[in-house]
Amino acid sequence: MSDFSAAATGGDLTLSQHRGKAIVLYFYPKDNTPGCTTEGSDFSAAAPQFAAANAIIFGVSRDSLKSHEGFKAKMNFSFDLISDPDEKMCELFGVIKMKNMYGKQARGVERSTFVIDRAGVLRKQWRGVKVPNHVAQVLTFVQSIA
Repeated sequence: MSDFSAAATGGDLTLSQHRGKAIVLYFYPKDNTPGCTTEGSDFSAAAPQFAAANAIIFGVSRDSLKSHEGFKAKMNFSFDLISDPDEKMCELFGVIKMKNMYGKQARGVERSTFVIDRAGVLRKQWRGVKVPNHVAQVLTFVQSIA
């Protein structure tokens, strides 16, 4: 996986600064929406188990850093959110898709999760994610590569 940098709620980050840990990147459509709130809450609740497996979590959406700061504080998420308003990360991971929104076609983020191992290699991806039980599937995989 090529190195990348991004603006996040905890400050700018680069992939390479987290070598030695598995990285879970989950892409979601929008802050403060029901599915995205549930998914974030599920990841936050499981954060101690991810940490025990030497993994860190980052949520990614096109929302602004300001929106992310509010969403993270409101939901008390235990991990940082990456702001991708220019869609660089979305393009890198290929998560922008045409979606049907209320009968109209619109470009949007396909809910997706990626696991990058300790050496920086993309090991697993889930696309078109349905929120129920998804975090448990990701955790099981991360534990299997710990």
